Amino acid sequence: MSTEAVRTKPPKQGSAPSSRGGFTSKGGMLRGNALYGPIGILVLLLIVFSLINPQFMTPGNMVAIVDAAAVPVVIAVGLTFVILMGSIDLSVEGVMATVSITIALMLRNNVNAQDFGMWALVVGLGIGLAFGLVNGLVYTKLRLPSLIVTLGTWFIGLGIGSFLFPGNPPAIQDEAFRSLSLTRWLGLESSDFIALAVVLAGIGILRFTRFGRMLYAIGGSEELVALAGVRVARYKLMAFVLAGFLASLAAIMMTAKLGIGNVGAGTNQLFPAISAVVVGGTLLSGGRGSIGQSVIGVLILTVLGNGMILSGVTPYIQQAVVGVIIVVAVVAANWRSRRPLRIIK
Repeated sequence: MSTEAVRTKPPKQGSAPSSRGGFTSKGGMLRGNALYGPIGILVLLLIVFSLINPQFMTPGNMVAIVDAAAVPVVIAVGLTFVILMGSIDLSVEGVMATVSITIALMLRNNVNAQDFGMWALVVGLGIGLAFGLVNGLVYTKLRLPSLIVTLGTWFIGLGIGSFLFPGNPPAIQDEAFRSLSLTRWLGLESSDFIALAVVLAGIGILRFTRFGRMLYAIGGSEELVALAGVRVARYKLMAFVLAGFLASLAAIMMTAKLGIGNVGAGTNQLFPAISAVVVGGTLLSGGRGSIGQSVIGVLILTVLGNGMILSGVTPYIQQAVVGVIIVVAVVAANWRSRRPLRIIK
């Protein structure tokens, strides 16, 4: 039986089509190919930079790479949930702007007399949930493209953050909050362990829950999932809410690092995170990818940036090299799978 026949066979009523994002009847498991390419690039980068600069592989620099990857990893995990179903979320920087300013003004600071303690974090996470809920509802109820919807909420978030900005960046004086960045365990920042917990939770959600299975199925063939009687809009909404929550968590982590409330807390975070997800092998068309692949993508870009800085590469050349690496990684991850998955149209 041909691949096309397998992919178009009508599902049984009341059951969702199984989609694990990487299996075809011809060629076996494509996920392995999508994973080995990025891993190979990461290993190659580690070898090359260690040969160029002896300081690269020192314990201190390895810790610096892990610290730098923590916030992008959290953002990338949230984006992975959305991208797996073939959608996109561009609201990350807007969410981070609003959350950063809001929690800074609610914690003990040098601008006002407010001191809500850790309740500020609850409010900050709630803001992320609200943004995700708005994104999901507008996207599913009005049936607008996710790119347009989240582009709009991106600018709404930036506008709210700019409106709340008091003129001078509020310096946070709450030591308990700052400990999220300043406290170290086993040589690593507390935020690194938060990122690890997010990764493990994300892997568990995708592998062991119906929600995770439905994201793969929706990305693989939303029409078949709908024909099976699955309420697709519910799972889409949940994905956007989860992405918004993780964007707000990333804002909290970044604000703890900076020590101030900053409208620009999310600046230059969105597109590197999307690039990391794609570099890791997750398809923008949906249906295939994983949290682990997105983490590898983040590490590739973080190692690349760190290594080039240590090697004295100018910023302009750095941007060009990053672009080349993105193209090479995507080709390596998807070359053999492009025909059965119709990547090139």
